[in-house]
Amino acid sequence: MNKINYKKIILFVSLPVILLIAIISTILINATNEKMTYNDFLHSVDNGYVEKIKFFPEGNTFTAFLRNHETSYEVSNPKSDDFVEYLLRNNVTITYTTGSTNQTVGKAMIFLLMALAIIVFGISKKKNELIKDTGNYSLDIAVTLSDIAGNAEAKYMVEDIINFIKEPDQYTKLGAKMPRGILFYGPPGTGKTLMAKAIAGEASVPFYAMSGSDFIQMYVGVGASRIRELFKKAKKTEKAVIFIDEIDAIGKKRGKSPNSSNDERDQTLNALLTEMSGFHERSGVVVIAATNRLDTLDEALTRPGRFDRLIEIGLPDINARKKILLLHAKAKPIADEVNLEELSKSTVSFSGAMLEHLLNEAAILAANESCEYICTKHIDKAYYTVIAGAQKSDTSYISNEERKVTAFHEAGHAYMTKLLLPDSYISKVTIIPSVQGAGGFSLSIPKDSLYMTKQGILANMKVLLAGRASEELTFGKEYITTGASNDIEKVSKLMLDYINKYGMDEDFGIFNSLSIDSYNINHLLDICREKVNLLYEETLHELQQNFNTLSMIADTLLEKESLNGYDIEKLCKRE
Repeated sequence: MNKINYKKIILFVSLPVILLIAIISTILINATNEKMTYNDFLHSVDNGYVEKIKFFPEGNTFTAFLRNHETSYEVSNPKSDDFVEYLLRNNVTITYTTGSTNQTVGKAMIFLLMALAIIVFGISKKKNELIKDTGNYSLDIAVTLSDIAGNAEAKYMVEDIINFIKEPDQYTKLGAKMPRGILFYGPPGTGKTLMAKAIAGEASVPFYAMSGSDFIQMYVGVGASRIRELFKKAKKTEKAVIFIDEIDAIGKKRGKSPNSSNDERDQTLNALLTEMSGFHERSGVVVIAATNRLDTLDEALTRPGRFDRLIEIGLPDINARKKILLLHAKAKPIADEVNLEELSKSTVSFSGAMLEHLLNEAAILAANESCEYICTKHIDKAYYTVIAGAQKSDTSYISNEERKVTAFHEAGHAYMTKLLLPDSYISKVTIIPSVQGAGGFSLSIPKDSLYMTKQGILANMKVLLAGRASEELTFGKEYITTGASNDIEKVSKLMLDYINKYGMDEDFGIFNSLSIDSYNINHLLDICREKVNLLYEETLHELQQNFNTLSMIADTLLEKESLNGYDIEKLCKRE
C-alpha cells in the first residue's frame, strides 16, 4: 500500500485553499472594477436600465446592476435625502450590505486561512501522537525460561545473552561484544514472543514490545521517528530488551527497481539499522526480532553487526509437547483418565499455541456440560475441532449419493495410508461434515522425524491422490467431484518441491531451476504435471487391486459415520 507523504498532504491542502482565496478575491474585486458617472447613472435610471443597486454602510460609492447586463458599476453616492425615493419610483431594487468589498474579501481570506491552519495543526498533532505511541512497555516481566517448555536449544543459545545483560564486564574484559541483535524465526505460535519476554524476565530489565506493522503508518517518517523514540526510551534505562515482532513488515527485501521501493518502509528500516549500529559495546540494550518468514528479510538485517544471532524457535517434538501440555494442564482440573502422553503422540506438528488452544477448547466443552473435570471425551472432541472444525449438527440436507461419494473418497485416503504409510497412526476417518466446509476427513498422525524420505514423499502424494482415484473407480471418470481440490493443491506443491527443491526426481536431476530467473517455468510445470498423472495412474491400479477392502471401509463408514485406526486395521485384515 502506498503511503502519503506528510509534506505532500500540506501541499495538496494548501494549493486548493490558496486558489480558492484568489478566485473569491478576484470575483469580489472584479465585481466593482467598472466606473460610471453619476449623470450616466441618472440617465440609465430614467430609461429603465437599472435593475438594482447595493449600498455599503461606509464609503462614498454604491454598486449599480443594469438589466440584462453581467457587469456591475461603481457610482458616486450623492447621499441626498430624496435619492432613495427617486430610485424606488423608478422600480430600482435597493439592498444594503454589512461590510465593504474589501472587508468581505478580508473576512473570506481570514476564514480560509484559519481553516488551513486547523488542518495543518491537526495533521501535525496526529503525526506527533503516532510518533509518541511506541508500543507496550513493562518493567516487571514475570516470565522466565522455566515457563517455556521445549525449545531446549533455543534456551541454551540465549543464556549468554541474559548473562551479558546482567554482567557485561565478565565478557568485555575478554574482548567479547554483545550481539547487536537476535532474530527468532519459525512457524507461528511456537513461542517467539514468550522467549523474548523470558530473556527480559531472567535479566530483570524493562521490556519494550512493538509489532513491525506498528511502524508502517500513512505519514512518511512516522515509522522512522517511532524507531528513534523507542531506542531513546530504552537507552535511558541503560539495560532493556527491545522486541519487534513481525519484523518482515518493515524488513522485507528491497526491490531492485526504483518503482518497487516504499519510502515509509525504507526510511523505517534505515532508521532501525542506524540505531542498531549506534549501540555502544558495553550497552545493556538488546534488540530481539521475530519473523515467520526468514526468507523474505533484507540481507542488510541478517548480516553480521545487525542481527548477529539467528535462533530457530521450531515446532515442539514429542517430549516438548508433553511438557507444554503438562504446563497448561496445571491450571485446569484434568480427570485421571486423561493420558497426556498419548495426546502428545497424537499432536505431531502442533505448535505450543495450538496445544494451549486444544486444552482451552476442551475446558470450554466441559464447562458447557457442567462437568467438574475435563475428560477424555472433551479432549477428543476439542482435538478434531482444532484440526478440522466443529462437526455440523444438521446433516439432513446431504443426500445418500453424496454420503456415498464422501465415504469412498475418505476410504481411499485411509486405505492408502494403511497400505503405504504403516508407521503413521490413523486417528480418525469420518464422513460427518464440518463447519469449515470439509465433507469429511481422514486424519493420520505421522511419526516424529527430522527428515522426509523419497519413498515417504511419493507415498504421501499417492495418499493425497487416493480420494479422487477412489471416486473414479467407484462412480466413473465422468462423475468425479470437487472434493479433491485441496488434495490436488497439496500434491502439486509437494511434487514441485520433490523435483525442484529436494532434487529427488531421476529424470530432472539434482538442480533447482527457480534459482535462475530466465528459466522457462512452464517446462518445469509440465514435468510436475506429468509425474503427478503417472502417480495417479499407479494409485488407481493399487486401489483397483484392493477394491473389495476399499468397499468394506466405505460401507462401514456409511453405517457408523466415523472409524478409528483400530477399525481400519480390522477391516484390512478381513481382506
